[in-house]
Amino acid sequence: MKQFYRLTLSVLSFFFLLCFQITGDAAAQEANFELAEQFTSEKMQKMTGNTFLRARWIEDEDRFWYEWEDTEGKRWEFVDAGDQSRRPLFDREEMAAQLSEEFNRGFNARDLDLKDFDYDSERGLFTFHVDSLEFDYRINGNELVKGDSLEPDDSEEWQTFSPDSTWIAFAREHDLYVMRAEDPDSTEIRLTEDGERWYSYQADHGDTTSTKRLRSRAQWFEDSEKLYVKRQDWREVDDLWVINTIKPRPELETYKYNLPGEDNHYQDEIMVFDMESHEGIRLDTDKWPDQSLGGVYFSDGGIYTSDESDYLWILRRNRTWDEIDVVKANTETGETEVLWSETSKPYFNVMNSYLGVIENGSEYIWWSERTGWGQLYRYDSEGNLRNRVTDGFFMVGDVAAIDTSASTIYFQGYGKEEGRNPFHAHYYKVEFDGDGQELITPENANHTISMSDSRDYYVQNYSRPDLPTKAVLRDNRGRAVMDLEGVNLDAMYEAGYTLPEEFSVKAADGSTDLYGVMWKPADFDSTKNYPVISYVYPGPQVEPYPRSFSINGSAARAHTLSQVGFVVVAMGNRGGSPLREKWYHNYGYDNLRDYALADNRYGIEQLAARRDYMDLDRVGIYGHSGGGFMSTAALLTYPDFYKVAVSSAGNHDNNVYNIWWSEIHHGVSAETDSVTVENEDGEEVKKEETTFRSTIPANQELADNLQGRLLLVHGEIDNNVHPANTYRMADALVRAGKRFDMMIFPEARHGFGRYSSYFERMLWDYFAEHLLDYQEEGVDYNIPDHLD
Repeated sequence: MKQFYRLTLSVLSFFFLLCFQITGDAAAQEANFELAEQFTSEKMQKMTGNTFLRARWIEDEDRFWYEWEDTEGKRWEFVDAGDQSRRPLFDREEMAAQLSEEFNRGFNARDLDLKDFDYDSERGLFTFHVDSLEFDYRINGNELVKGDSLEPDDSEEWQTFSPDSTWIAFAREHDLYVMRAEDPDSTEIRLTEDGERWYSYQADHGDTTSTKRLRSRAQWFEDSEKLYVKRQDWREVDDLWVINTIKPRPELETYKYNLPGEDNHYQDEIMVFDMESHEGIRLDTDKWPDQSLGGVYFSDGGIYTSDESDYLWILRRNRTWDEIDVVKANTETGETEVLWSETSKPYFNVMNSYLGVIENGSEYIWWSERTGWGQLYRYDSEGNLRNRVTDGFFMVGDVAAIDTSASTIYFQGYGKEEGRNPFHAHYYKVEFDGDGQELITPENANHTISMSDSRDYYVQNYSRPDLPTKAVLRDNRGRAVMDLEGVNLDAMYEAGYTLPEEFSVKAADGSTDLYGVMWKPADFDSTKNYPVISYVYPGPQVEPYPRSFSINGSAARAHTLSQVGFVVVAMGNRGGSPLREKWYHNYGYDNLRDYALADNRYGIEQLAARRDYMDLDRVGIYGHSGGGFMSTAALLTYPDFYKVAVSSAGNHDNNVYNIWWSEIHHGVSAETDSVTVENEDGEEVKKEETTFRSTIPANQELADNLQGRLLLVHGEIDNNVHPANTYRMADALVRAGKRFDMMIFPEARHGFGRYSSYFERMLWDYFAEHLLDYQEEGVDYNIPDHLD
């Protein structure tokens, strides 16, 4: 008995020692909300300023200007690329003095609030306004001229000017109008009489209240002789509703919303109107049932013009997203012809689509994934393939510019440079015939460029998550002309800031490389154990981690969250991005709920195997929109691994999410049957009828699996991801008898708007409570801006 007693004591002693050790390790990371408050996005921006230089090229010149703000204040710079010169656009002290004299009050020269600062190319001067007064500024004479007072009228948003500024297009009560811009009588010319709600020429096609001039859907041709309207018939599409409960009387908002697999699909058409005759013509584009003419995800909307208005080019796709026609339309007759077609299973990568119309259709540049890699191809005026322009096992992204005089294309490429992150964009130039391909952005970083109209120069921003932005002026051969700006992090470093860390891991198949970013607290101690939180977004259009240096958005939120006392990671997954080869992008097809989950878990396990400070017994996960959907799915699929999830604005049931996301990425089947119908003469005839079906697994089917802690968050008037997604998830959890938490933000859309600061602190709190055993005694959050 004594021996049993001693053994029991020994076991109990070991148990209590182990518990003490575990408790001690967990307690070693107390929730550090003060550190998180020190590194919010707003405070990091104050310590740095701008992190991206936007070059404002002057039309048809090799000169540009830019605005830059850092810890020394705000300044405007003027650059002449041809002369390789740069100077301040104006003397800030002198400008402040002139404004002070004008307004009889002081102006801070380092923080001049010059609104709508822009260059008027017709008058050759800069314009801006302060308060309600407009000003002109001539750079050559440093001359500031006061203009007129701004009209109190909110706006001229209803106007769509023709490129030559002679015409204004607008809509009223769903019909299309034009008027002469310089007409003193503002004589209106009515172009249509068949517009109606949900089948409208008006941008706001659901409006029922206004008889005023409103913005139209009109798009002008470059020569200003014609305009076109892509008109959509939504009349048979079912309604969806949200209720704004904060209005003095709760207000119902009604809108049209196509769900996946529904029979009543919107119908596209394109009308062209001639400004000389004021007559309109409908283009003959009908081919497939429920087809789309350009539309969602296509570059430039999938409709293209040239310098002349004789033709319009349209990318027409079928509803199953796997067939594309390149259509040339005659804008005089309405006749159309198919230049070429392309079939791509399971769907065409419209997110990277590109059609370059060269010299009014004498030839074309086309993006295609036909080899499994996105590449550029050259077609002649009749739609015959002339040659492949780019070649290799890498992805061509955006086309930055085309120099027709030099027959040269400047394009974005991914995965071509050995030993570099394949998601970092580099830029190349290549001739139309495929010769002379060369890299013009050499640094190991993620790049963007902005070219002058002459195509002789470009401004390059480059950075990585762990490399602050640098901006450089280069010539079109990639030679550096001038260093422009760089992000200075001295103030951040003094506050304890640490740069995030890039990493790579294998996917769950053991061979595919995945990439990601890790954030650690400023007071990080590698001898401690930290809970791990995964920020997720499944794609398929973008992966969740930043590719450039960022102190904004989701990157800032991840960095701030880590300061509470966590290691935060964000990584890609197979099926996550269109910037890699086709099989990678299409991996999640027909498996929209589950495809990303195994890669995320396996990636975290690999990171923890290399880093002793990552505690796999305390793993959290969060995400917004698709990430809200994924984080809940992960918690319910691997309840033994993920312990806590915060899921905001999640599309938990993609059967009640929009038709585009769901049908392209999960799939939609088409069935064509012969049915008997009655014709106009009362005779029974056979007709082919196509129906579409799409059914997608939803998170609520997994509700019984909940073991950890789950916070569901949604905006009550989210008209992108309808609140029904979260309500359905909540209903399933209630039916399963599960304990969970939920927050509905009143009067909030998809991005939460004025509730964002509150939500961010909820995020800190929830993970601190359930991963750090933090217990809050008070009820007040430190919200920097009042909700009202």
